[in-house]
Amino acid sequence: MGKKRKHGEAEKSAEGETTRKRKDENIAPERPKRTLLGWKDKPQATGIDSDSTRVFRNKEKVLVTCSRRINYRYRHLMVNVVSLLPHCKKDNKVESKESKGGTLNELVELKSCSSCLFFECRKHKDLYLWMAKCPNGPSVKFLVNAVHTMEELKLTGNHLKGSRPILTFSSNFDNQPHWKLLKEIIMQIFGTPKDHRKSKPFHDHVFVFSIIDNHIWFRNYQVSVPHNETTKVDRGDLEKMTFVEVGPRFCLNPIKIFSGSFGGPTLYENPLYVSSNQIRALEKKKKAGKYIKKVKAKTKRKMHEMENPMERDEFADMWKE
Repeated sequence: MGKKRKHGEAEKSAEGETTRKRKDENIAPERPKRTLLGWKDKPQATGIDSDSTRVFRNKEKVLVTCSRRINYRYRHLMVNVVSLLPHCKKDNKVESKESKGGTLNELVELKSCSSCLFFECRKHKDLYLWMAKCPNGPSVKFLVNAVHTMEELKLTGNHLKGSRPILTFSSNFDNQPHWKLLKEIIMQIFGTPKDHRKSKPFHDHVFVFSIIDNHIWFRNYQVSVPHNETTKVDRGDLEKMTFVEVGPRFCLNPIKIFSGSFGGPTLYENPLYVSSNQIRALEKKKKAGKYIKKVKAKTKRKMHEMENPMERDEFADMWKE
């Protein structure tokens, strides 16, 4: 049989339990977690399903990279695009080969991104831009024309770095299904997510995408509102709002739309697209045509001189004596 506890020990243990309860009551409640957007309250247990009350949060991240042996102008354009997208990540150059799709998909997964912008340069002359949703697609291949970087233009517009843009599209984006798909891809890639840690919580510039001659033209404008530093902006002053161009400028000529990421079955192929190699070959043929005309004219002149010789002059040898 176990020994009985003495009366004094029982009283001491009872006193220890009461003091422990008092300490627990005096302890402050646990602080909520601090986030970038303020204090985060703990989720309260309710009978409603959490999936139905869950709010969608845009976690779009874009990987921006280029191919090796890229031209300096095209590299500057890529740097300008990176400065306009606070939700993007840069990476090292990738070799432009047939297997580039697999390597780019791996890089996107390693960088925990969901989209990719790949600037591919060919022959130090032609720039192709890939827009891809990774890893399941779709993806688009563009030929980039009319490139003008911010350093070349030297425009007066200047907006805050990291601010969220307003995306505007021309009305003809809704005419055909392939333009609708391109509009959705551009919105997801160029639209900065709300409450992103590197973005500013306001809009002070506009991205303009317009379709002219089956090409997508890009412009970037600063929203300028005239007001004094001491006074706030009145609603009446919003009518005096103006747009000042910032840059860069470029034109996108769509070539193909693929169902996969950097490949797969072709969803759309531009019937009006002419490759830059064909354009250069036609220009060479035109120049070669000029040379052939000159050679033909020389041979024709010689044949004419042989058929119609000049008569001998009577006084040609008069002064030789």
